[in-house]
Amino acid sequence: MQHPITDLSTVRRPIENANGLPNAHYIDPQTYAEERQAVLFDNWAGLAVAADVPEVGDAVPIDFAGMPLFFVRDRQNQVRVFQNTCRHRGMILIDAPRKIEGAIRCPYHSWCYSTEGALVSTPHVGGPGQNTHAGIDRALLGLIEIRSFIWMDVIFVNVSNAAPPFEVANADLLARWAEFDKPLYHGGADSRFQLEVNCNWKLAVENYCESYHLPWVHPGLNSYSRLEDHYHIEQAGKFSGQGTWVYRQLKNDNGSTFPDFADIDEKWNTAAEYISVYPNVLLGVHRDHSFVLVLLPQGTEKTVENVHLYYAKPNTDADLRARNAEQWKSVFAEDISVVEGMQRGRHGVQFDGGRFSAVMDGPTHMFHDWVAAQMQRHRRPPDAAE
Repeated sequence: MQHPITDLSTVRRPIENANGLPNAHYIDPQTYAEERQAVLFDNWAGLAVAADVPEVGDAVPIDFAGMPLFFVRDRQNQVRVFQNTCRHRGMILIDAPRKIEGAIRCPYHSWCYSTEGALVSTPHVGGPGQNTHAGIDRALLGLIEIRSFIWMDVIFVNVSNAAPPFEVANADLLARWAEFDKPLYHGGADSRFQLEVNCNWKLAVENYCESYHLPWVHPGLNSYSRLEDHYHIEQAGKFSGQGTWVYRQLKNDNGSTFPDFADIDEKWNTAAEYISVYPNVLLGVHRDHSFVLVLLPQGTEKTVENVHLYYAKPNTDADLRARNAEQWKSVFAEDISVVEGMQRGRHGVQFDGGRFSAVMDGPTHMFHDWVAAQMQRHRRPPDAAE
């Protein structure tokens, strides 16, 4: 049975008279499945961070919108992403983070793969003691590698292989933050945390895009970085977010701060920017640290947010790192009640997607418009003219 196609015509109107995405885009499993392909798999989506596999041989399995993947740091020190499926009978290869000392061995029939994905061993495939067979061409049966690219330590993947090269698709963002395209040092165990939120992943993006909610949801932050200190960041079809002209560095008891990134513009002495990289990566940059939130959808109404903090130099002050992580954890936790409240609100059957403030909601509307554009492209007949 074919499910109803959502009407996206009002979403793509100018912001003054646009509606938000229809309820189905937050609560309907079939629409979620459609978005999974059109929005997540057909674009460069965030998967994890390279700091999760710091040493050669480190491998981590991950569920990406229901697709089993794993990423590994291979023998050449390159991070690769593979489908977590044996080419023999489809068995999951890696079910927990671990170190690959030799080969990646399937636990079912012991077919083995290198960390570069090559099929290197097929024991007894031709009968007891016969490890080769004319019908099994190992050269054609390596692991399925998923196209990937690392920027700001984020592992981006394009599952369908349909997107332009990452550097082309995200050229404007790479140019905007070129100053921060330099070595980043993950703060370690005290600089990573996870939040599980009962909402559709898009609501986390929408909330992050805008500063409109600051006075009511983040009163502590708003006490010094006020609503009027913020500006919109809008790059139609690419990314959106917010910036502030008032950034206050964290200081320890003796007044010292984290070291600054080298060779950045003077504007960063007091400014900071927070950008939603479509579809599912939230980034923040400051003079002395950056952070990333990778949003992993867990079905229509649950999202896992993996948060990582980075610094300009290794071995920064541990107490200050812990305070910084706790500060950001508190800020991000303040958003949970509103995104979960919006999720519950999407079950109001007569809700029409809502309206936008033309002055305050530009970055959020831009994300809605982009999602709608991806869906329309996906729904277009294959022979339709571009």
